[in-house]
Amino acid sequence: MLAVAILAAGKGTRMKSKLPKVLHPLGNKSLVERAIASCELVKPDRTAIIIGYEGERIKQALNHLTGVEFVEQKEQLGTGHAIQQLLEPLKDFSGDLLVLNGDVPLLRPETVQKLIATHQEYQNQATLLTANLSNPQGYGRVFCDGHNIVKQIVEDRDCNSAQKQNPKVNAGVYCFNWDVLKEVLPKLSTNNDQQEYYLTEVVDFLNPVMALDVDDHLEINGINDRRQLAVAYDILQARVKEAWMMAGVTMIDPDSITIEDTVTLTSDVIIEPQTHLRGNTVIGSGCHIGPGSFVENSQIGEDVKVFYSTVIDSSVASHSKIGPYSHLRGQANIGENCRVGNFVEVKKSTIGNKTNVAHLSYIGDATLGNQVNVGAGTITANYDGFNKHPTIIGDRTKTGSNSVLVAPVTIGEDVTIGAGSVITHDVPDEALAIARQKQKNIENWHSRSKK
Repeated sequence: MLAVAILAAGKGTRMKSKLPKVLHPLGNKSLVERAIASCELVKPDRTAIIIGYEGERIKQALNHLTGVEFVEQKEQLGTGHAIQQLLEPLKDFSGDLLVLNGDVPLLRPETVQKLIATHQEYQNQATLLTANLSNPQGYGRVFCDGHNIVKQIVEDRDCNSAQKQNPKVNAGVYCFNWDVLKEVLPKLSTNNDQQEYYLTEVVDFLNPVMALDVDDHLEINGINDRRQLAVAYDILQARVKEAWMMAGVTMIDPDSITIEDTVTLTSDVIIEPQTHLRGNTVIGSGCHIGPGSFVENSQIGEDVKVFYSTVIDSSVASHSKIGPYSHLRGQANIGENCRVGNFVEVKKSTIGNKTNVAHLSYIGDATLGNQVNVGAGTITANYDGFNKHPTIIGDRTKTGSNSVLVAPVTIGEDVTIGAGSVITHDVPDEALAIARQKQKNIENWHSRSKK
């Protein structure tokens, strides 16, 4: 059995924010959500979030997660005090306890899995994650024998000058035998510089305690201020982009590109500078995205080109071209071999295969068939001031420039709409629809206006 405790009770004053530190976003997840996600490979039986400052707000932010319980630490008297709050909730639990920090978001699930495996293989009473840093300032120092058995842990502010030379630091990530730990927790003291209950003091009562060095010391980076949050984002981005480039994705100027770790790419995708991919986006093989494009929670087929455009909560089928300066949003579904061009907005609409909306148009709450040609400046007037209404356009229909289709309206197949028309009634198949006043020319107007 495995339980996880995530320390999330602190205010995080150095963030200079009303938002609890652990709720600050790193990419598309909060810091504490990333700590929870680092346990996905070990599949804990119980997950407890130890909350304090703005505890109700943290509960609300995590209410979409299943299997998470909350334990309140009314006073923040140190890490040892935080774990003491588990004595009652876990009084009937038997197994191992993994302790993580809610502001350490970069731990890889593989690292957590390795820590648990090491702990269980050697039947340790405690196993802690450590790292060797060239500049260990601010971290507690870990002192081990030649077999990585921990002899002492000293907090940075309690170290003497000799102890501060030790590069091995405590990452604040532990795995304990809970049956032993719960007997030790009441013995903790406040005999230290901060007069707090340090969890590290339990090392004096447990045996054996083993240290496990993390392969990548950047994983243990904690977040205390906005600068460190930005550094963590850079680290996360470097991981994501390196993985996709090694998988066959071309990135031109990777430093100007951002890709969230929930995005799925395919080989032979090309991503141009100043492109940003967010959320649950999937991009198929052979796509060319950017420059200057934003894609979020969208599915892009194969061999699609998206230039200088925004695609949100939408889908684009294979071999279509989007942009420049197009905006697809709110479940816009674009078919195969389509073109959505300059300054076109498509909202909550379905566009059939081989249909073109080339420029200067708004398509909203509409269904367009196959091989439709939408002339420049065509507008679906879908809103009457109270409700949205649908527009339906049949296969192979052509709308003239500056047409307005006042919904609800249905345009049949093979229809031609004259330029400048305002269509307020349904149009049958194969008709020519013209809705404008007859042109009137007034001769000699220029000479009269000069007078």
